[in-house]
This record gives sequence, structure tokens and C-alpha cells, in this order.
Amino acid sequence: MAPRKQQEIFDATLRLVAEKGYDGLTVEGVAERSGVNKTTIYRWWPSKAALLGAALVEADLLGFDPPDTGSLRGDLVALVDSVIRLLTEAPSADIAVAALGAAVRHPELDARRFLADRFAREREIFERAVRRGELAASADPMLIVDLLAGAVWLRVVFRGLRVPDGFADQAVSALLDGVRAGTGTD
Repeated sequence: MAPRKQQEIFDATLRLVAEKGYDGLTVEGVAERSGVNKTTIYRWWPSKAALLGAALVEADLLGFDPPDTGSLRGDLVALVDSVIRLLTEAPSADIAVAALGAAVRHPELDARRFLADRFAREREIFERAVRRGELAASADPMLIVDLLAGAVWLRVVFRGLRVPDGFADQAVSALLDGVRAGTGTD
């Protein structure tokens, strides 16, 4: 399939799931919106779950390149800012909440692939930081990402709060510098 046509199919899939939720997403709807026959879609993806799973990972609409600012702190702030944009800007906010929320009720929709793909890209941040001597090789990159991204998900999706200016800097500082009051002794 031509890459441009594939992206049109992915775009239609993601926009439909954002508008109608997973239950309202149909291959017929994607075919109509993208201008292809549904048989073409079924030739490449055997189900709407497979189609949405592929769209979450491969769509340009949700594209992600890991930041490379030259420092761990800068990369983490940029990473948190990207999660904030993902969850607060249209259309990605509606897509992320609808698609990943549906994964809880629909095990056939393997959202772990989206998370695994994104984490595989994020891992570069930590490999560079270890090489620069900014991070211990024993540090757990997934724990760091979970703490930072989880803070955004909890605030935006579960608490329904807006993210204040400077949140990314504050979250990264809390993680890297700690939150205890300085007493001059450990």
C-alpha cells in the first residue's frame, strides 16, 4: 500500500475513534472517510482492533521523536512537554483518551504496543544520559518515564485539571532534585 494512502487510513481511524469512541469505530466508517474499499483495509488489517493498534503506532498524527537537548534535564522537560501536548491538544488528546481508555475494556486492542513503541524511542534519552555521565547505568528508565508521564495523565485525564505553566520543569526537578526540604544534612 502506498504510504500516503496508509496515512490517510490511519488518520481516518484515529479521528473516528476520537469522535465516536472505540465502540463507534467501524472499518466501514474508516473506508468511507479515507476513500478506500473496506476490502482493502481488511487485506492489511484483519479487524478494527488491529487497524487502530497499527494507527496508534504508525500514524504521522501521533508521531514522536525523542528530544535531544544535550542534557538529561532538558530531554526530560521536553518529554513531559510532549506528553502534555499529547493529552491537551486536539486531536491527539481525544485520540489518546479514547483509544487507550478503550484498551481497558477491549483486550483485543493491544495498547501495550503503542506504549512499548513510544518507550523504545524514549530509551535513547537515557542511553545518552548514561554515556554523558548524567545518569547511573542502574537507573530504571521506565520508572522515570512512568513517574513523569503518569503525573501528566493523572492531572489531565483523571483529575480533569489544567496543566499549569512550568509543570514540566517542576515535575522534572522534583524527580531529579527531590522534594525534601534542605536541612544541610542527609
